[in-house]
Amino acid sequence: MMALSDKLDSQFDQLVENCMKSGAIDLNLYQEYDVKRGLRDSNGSGVLTGLTEISDVCAYDIDEGVKKPAQGRLYYQGYDVKDLVGTGLDKRYAFEQTTYLLLFGRLPSREQLAVFSEIICSLQELSGQFVRDVIMKKPSANLMNALQKSVLTLYSYDSNPDDISVPNVLRQSLQLVSKLPLISVYSYFAYRHFHDFQSLVIKPALKEYSTAENILHMLRPDGEFSKLEARVLDAALVLHAEHGGGNNSTFTNHVVTSSGTDTYSAVAASIASLKGPRHGGANLKVLHMMNDLKEHCGLDADRGTVREYLMKLLDGKAFDGSGLIYGMGHAVYTLSDPREVILKGYAEKLAQTKGMEEEYALYDLVEQEARDLLSNRSQTAKPICANVDFYSGLIYTMLNIPEELFTPLFAISRISGWSAHRLEELVNKGKIIRPAYKYVGHHREFPKM
Repeated sequence: MMALSDKLDSQFDQLVENCMKSGAIDLNLYQEYDVKRGLRDSNGSGVLTGLTEISDVCAYDIDEGVKKPAQGRLYYQGYDVKDLVGTGLDKRYAFEQTTYLLLFGRLPSREQLAVFSEIICSLQELSGQFVRDVIMKKPSANLMNALQKSVLTLYSYDSNPDDISVPNVLRQSLQLVSKLPLISVYSYFAYRHFHDFQSLVIKPALKEYSTAENILHMLRPDGEFSKLEARVLDAALVLHAEHGGGNNSTFTNHVVTSSGTDTYSAVAASIASLKGPRHGGANLKVLHMMNDLKEHCGLDADRGTVREYLMKLLDGKAFDGSGLIYGMGHAVYTLSDPREVILKGYAEKLAQTKGMEEEYALYDLVEQEARDLLSNRSQTAKPICANVDFYSGLIYTMLNIPEELFTPLFAISRISGWSAHRLEELVNKGKIIRPAYKYVGHHREFPKM
């Protein structure tokens, strides 16, 4: 973009000031008109806007009609997510099994899982023309934009892109589940080559590998990985695959799907939502915060030093000045986030094999102290726990996954949930989603010129 002249730059500053004044709404009006800001009740819980059978997020128990905070539970199509991660027909393919469950509402048999995995493998391939003309041209610094561009361009490669019948959308969804890992990894190598002048080597996915195994295979120069590494990444994909219809990117998919638009537009909108640091980009914030802590306090910081640093964070005097401890707190969960509990266990196992026990211990200490500090400062009675983002960045780092791919990995996983919710919206032929906004401005007479 061309820079403005000094004169226009000054005028633009005035426009910005006018825009800020025009856009400012008195926050007291939300209470006066009982407006659910952010589609949330005054206690922070989400306003009910739809029904789903795909997943259930549980953070409370009901005792004689009274809600009481409880250990978090997450169910996919009625199954506890911890069982989906820890058991199953083939532990190499827990993510594929989970995708099947989300899309079709039942667990696959051994034969069904084998056929489904074969279908996923058969759809993985990206044509040389697509890789050359889409992925390699003007690669984006933020890979989430590269994913959006690629997904939207797949529309042009589809012979029937606007057909929103269930069979056609299911076909498109399976293709996106299959192709998103390759698009993400190839986009990373393209950006690294054209912007960082690194060697460009991209590898095809191997038919005999699961999604998690192929990601590690394509990323590593020698293509080698351990069973534990693949198992941990597979578990992370399962845990990020779905989280109810109300999370920002999935709700975005519902909203856009309800308008009758095509699959590629709906998924691109979800990717745009997930890119935001308040949603999918939070694990990177945790990693950077922890790096800042290590820089200022050392890897072997004791409890008192860590607590002092966290207090500075909350006072806006450390790291990015936001006053936030990233990775702590959740809109729904109270005593614990079940995904964080599972990932923490995997992080400890992985740290032991990587010689990073001290790193893991620091994360554990920060979690303990942050929970205590936040509970003491909280204005509400709701307990505060670590969320899924707290350990996921550490796990990806131990797996030698580059930071640029942290949020795309979330998209690779969540495409399963987005697809399930899009299909659910289409099967039920829901109305176009249109919440209301209360006008609080003034009616004015137009001035005579």
